[in-house]
Amino acid sequence: MYRLTLLLFSLLWTGQMIFGQTQTEEDALFIKSIYDQTLQEGECYHWLEYLTSKIGGRLAGSPASMASVSYTKQVMDTLNLSKTWLQACEVPHWNRGIPEEVRIVNSSQYGSQTLNALALGNSIGTGNLGLTAEVVEVQSLDEVKALGRKVEGKIVFYNRPMDPTQIRTFNAYGGAVDQRVWGAAQAAEFGAVAVLVRSMTTRLDDYPHTGTLVYKDGIKKIPALAISTNDAELLSRLLKKEAVQVYIRNTSEMLSPKMSYNVIGEIKGSEFPDEIILVGGHLDAWDVGEGAHDDGSGCVQSLQVLKTLNDLGYRPKRTIRCVMFMNEENGLGGATAYAEISNKNKEFHLAAIESDAGGFSPRGFSCDADVSVFNEKFKNFYSFLPLLEPYGLLLTKGGAGADINPLKSQKGLLIGLRPDSQRYFDYHHTTIDTFEAVNKRELELGAAAMTSIVYLIDQYGL
Repeated sequence: MYRLTLLLFSLLWTGQMIFGQTQTEEDALFIKSIYDQTLQEGECYHWLEYLTSKIGGRLAGSPASMASVSYTKQVMDTLNLSKTWLQACEVPHWNRGIPEEVRIVNSSQYGSQTLNALALGNSIGTGNLGLTAEVVEVQSLDEVKALGRKVEGKIVFYNRPMDPTQIRTFNAYGGAVDQRVWGAAQAAEFGAVAVLVRSMTTRLDDYPHTGTLVYKDGIKKIPALAISTNDAELLSRLLKKEAVQVYIRNTSEMLSPKMSYNVIGEIKGSEFPDEIILVGGHLDAWDVGEGAHDDGSGCVQSLQVLKTLNDLGYRPKRTIRCVMFMNEENGLGGATAYAEISNKNKEFHLAAIESDAGGFSPRGFSCDADVSVFNEKFKNFYSFLPLLEPYGLLLTKGGAGADINPLKSQKGLLIGLRPDSQRYFDYHHTTIDTFEAVNKRELELGAAAMTSIVYLIDQYGL
């Protein structure tokens, strides 16, 4: 109560009483009740435990992904919502195959040295016999282009680290991930037989990070695998001393597409039911871990938003909709289907909020919108800041989320939850992205932050 009194005094003193004194007091009190309810009675951590520990990796098209659809639909059905449903979407079905094998075969210092590796998502396999070739280290796609046919018959090793000087690690990821996504296609264009990629993390460790790649039509597909950062350092050191040959074996394959589902539930608005405020995350996760931070956390936080509002007896003016998107990791099948159906039904998403940056302590929200409406909507969005600052939250311009980005044409505001990013890429797309890696209180604080911003947008619009 002491903190709340200070907040109200601060709002009055600084002239930021944008809604009037009485209304601001009511808003501050309700946001406090959101945090109290979530931190004392929240269920999101228990839901995450089942989704990760019992179901595990949930790559689109897999039996586990269908189990996650069934489970989250059951959870929604317990939340006393106006409506819940499954929305069909076609998704790719990629199978990793047997455990990958990557081995240096001719080092004068180490002899035969096994490297920690994971096939990249959508990669083809080498076949049962594997392949052996000399390795060429590069730092960029442009360097491969410059080398041209000098990489023919060789394994191209992309070894550009994420930039450690970037304070927000997502910026570092964005500056390095092109070699993972497009590296195989670029190397194949000049005759390479396979690709190794340094894992996308700032940490030096022995855990390889998978992630999707994209092939180009008309260019031969070649196998692509990520190796751990420690092994990338080792391989680079050896290449400075001598020619190195590496043996690669993986049996990954792309199978026929499958039908899967987005899971959707909503509380119908009492005054403006045609204005939708969406909260969501992506239900699929890479097969190698449990998908706890990426993105089980975002899914259960979104479910918690609906539960908390209902538990507090809150009746929204606008429709609050929760969406568990399928197939963010290697295709965006769920996001594409959702936007197409929404546009066909002439829906309007006043705001769409995605949590897909881990279950760490929330630091605020970033937002994006169609350029024609962005400045006005951001100005109105930013007016909520005085009520959120006491909880350590900032409001900034920036990216929102891959699953909600297709809704930009509706000219609402797209919002991304921004947790602390320093440890996210320690776990991203690895075997250690497990339930134990998520802190209960941090997860719940993120859910409370999301619920608070939903409440304010519902009360005042944009």
